[in-house]
Amino acid sequence: MEPATTTVSHAAQLHAHLIKTAPHSDSYLANATLRAYSKSPHPDRALHLFLHLHSRPLAPIPDRFTFSFLLSAAARLRSYAAGRQLHAVLLKSSLHPSSSHHSLNSLIFFYSSCRLLLPALQVFDEMVQRDVVSWTSAIAAAVDADLPGDALNLFDSMLADGIPPNDATAVVALRACADLGALAAGRRIHRIARVEGFSSIPNVATALLDMYAKCGRIEFAEDMFDRMPVKDVFAWTAMIFGLANHGRSREALDLFQKMVEMGVRPDDRTITAVLCACRSKGWVAEGYRVYNNMHKFGMRPRIQHYGCMVDLLARAGFLDEAEGFIKRMPVESDAVLWRTLIWASKFHGDTERAERLMEERPLLEMDSSDIGNYVLMGNVFGSVGKWGKKAKVRETMVRRRVGKLPGCSRIEVNGMIHEFEAGNSGHPDARMIHEKWGEVSEKLRLEGYSPIVSEVILDMEDEEKALQLNHHSEKLALAFGLINKSPEEEILIVKNLRSCQDCHSAMKVISRVYDRKITIRDRIKFHHFSNGFCSCGDYW
Repeated sequence: MEPATTTVSHAAQLHAHLIKTAPHSDSYLANATLRAYSKSPHPDRALHLFLHLHSRPLAPIPDRFTFSFLLSAAARLRSYAAGRQLHAVLLKSSLHPSSSHHSLNSLIFFYSSCRLLLPALQVFDEMVQRDVVSWTSAIAAAVDADLPGDALNLFDSMLADGIPPNDATAVVALRACADLGALAAGRRIHRIARVEGFSSIPNVATALLDMYAKCGRIEFAEDMFDRMPVKDVFAWTAMIFGLANHGRSREALDLFQKMVEMGVRPDDRTITAVLCACRSKGWVAEGYRVYNNMHKFGMRPRIQHYGCMVDLLARAGFLDEAEGFIKRMPVESDAVLWRTLIWASKFHGDTERAERLMEERPLLEMDSSDIGNYVLMGNVFGSVGKWGKKAKVRETMVRRRVGKLPGCSRIEVNGMIHEFEAGNSGHPDARMIHEKWGEVSEKLRLEGYSPIVSEVILDMEDEEKALQLNHHSEKLALAFGLINKSPEEEILIVKNLRSCQDCHSAMKVISRVYDRKITIRDRIKFHHFSNGFCSCGDYW
């Protein structure tokens, strides 16, 4: 790949020549200039040049490549307005539908980059001719829109249409599997990649590694990593992230050291992965060492690195230091950082600090659209019995039409993904599932386990709180797994939120009573439950 400065210089030279030869310039020269600008650090210049040229008489006629370059520029800029205008111009152009599929593929990619699934699929549905790029772009659009199930359905439809996937298709489909925790689907794509001959291509191998790690099979991820003949920074980073998320922080840090010794230069995400490994164990000194040495790799901390350090300090109980760290940051802090500290203050019992920070740093003024801010504020007020203030937070949510993100858990049984929402009885086997959880609850009671009702911050009796806890999504998923999986099978559950203390404690007891291996991947990390213990050591 050419250096960015070379690309910009080349584009400028072409631009100058284009202006000199106008109005006699041709589409080839115009496209060459647009191509150079669309790949440069200044993709907006491609759009400005297009407008300039087509405001003059005898402008070069745009072809399928013209729109591809322009839409690529709009995608890099995440400019919805520019992309919509280009879409309109494309529809009015003289390009025949059969020869414009390159432009339409670029249009799908543009909408996908803006996380707009509906218009992306509308373009896809209206295409006369679809190739593997069309399908891959549509699958990527579904993944980017956080609809991994739809992405895998599209992948299956592509195969049914007789279109063989390429390496790019496999990568986006594997992302969907990783998001869902769909191990069976991931292994099927692995087999297809082997048959098609691209399973060892670095981007596919890394995607496979990541999929296995996120589907709970870290040993498969390690095998993929060990077999890779060439390991780039993306492969090293994915493996470090995998180990960190599975609680194997020492191995993650050792692998990072090995990576550096082998001359592979870490990037921003690598540092984030290593800091996550430190956060997972509360290793403050190690985290500072990595953070303070970033300059050795030619990097300056970015907001995600500051966030990791604040999270590390706050979770470890260094609340004063975490607050001072935020205030000393050379960049403006965001609501996420303050929310992290407020949550940790509540967790460590320093509700006075939590309330003070909410008054000094009003989360709803910093980001009024993030449901997490409302939930945290309500939880803090509820934990200290200030139900009036909690009610006001709720009223604000209703007035602003901000809905609470429901707890959602997924489990794979016989190759199919089953999804459960907290308190939702919409599953076809709901009656059987609730009966099974009733059986589990009784066994827990006989073992002396009592629900941790403090996790419920609603103003209600303890008996009602215990009933609320019984309907948490991972408990419903677990009951379904106990019904449908053989005793020797591990139960893997993927949850969209952080596991509560009650669910975490209950899973430890269930793993011992039922002699089952249970793995839960929550928003923070993996929890491997076995014989009454969790791999996180109750630190998460």
